[in-house]
Amino acid sequence: MSIDVGARLRYVRGLHKLSQRELAKRAGVTNSTISLIESNQMNPSVGALKRILDGIPIGLAEFFALEPAGRHKAFYRADELVEIGKGAISYRQVGEHLFGRALQILKERYEPGSDTGRVPLVHDGEEGGIVISGRLEVTVDEERRILGAGDAYYFSSRRPHRFRCVGPEPCEVVSACTPPTF
Repeated sequence: MSIDVGARLRYVRGLHKLSQRELAKRAGVTNSTISLIESNQMNPSVGALKRILDGIPIGLAEFFALEPAGRHKAFYRADELVEIGKGAISYRQVGEHLFGRALQILKERYEPGSDTGRVPLVHDGEEGGIVISGRLEVTVDEERRILGAGDAYYFSSRRPHRFRCVGPEPCEVVSACTPPTF
């Protein structure tokens, strides 16, 4: 029996309410390293995995002993969404953990002027979203669009991308990505 280290890391990171970016910062590795491990495109050495787990913090033995809850819930009230972001951008995830799941669904809220950062995001998979309210500037590669309520995006997450709230009002988006790599 093989252990899905990527799904397990994603699960543990979610339990501790850490984004990939925050865990990477704490562990002293790149965001893409966390993304590659979680999507099972990189198999970390024991030493590298220990350094990453130290950023959570959790020991190797506890990491491999964890068993997620058996059956996944099917329905979630608004107050049951799990906050996995901090600061001017809120990411509320459907489900408390994504262990064994192939899809991540988020309700995102961007405060005016908030931005995912100057360095574009790049990770494995696909993502899409629909703007519910406000205006969101989405940059994918060199293409940039300002989306309003009802507008949507959908692209390969391997393409460099960035999100920024433009205008005086907060922006709300419902998004999904597969595999769950946020």
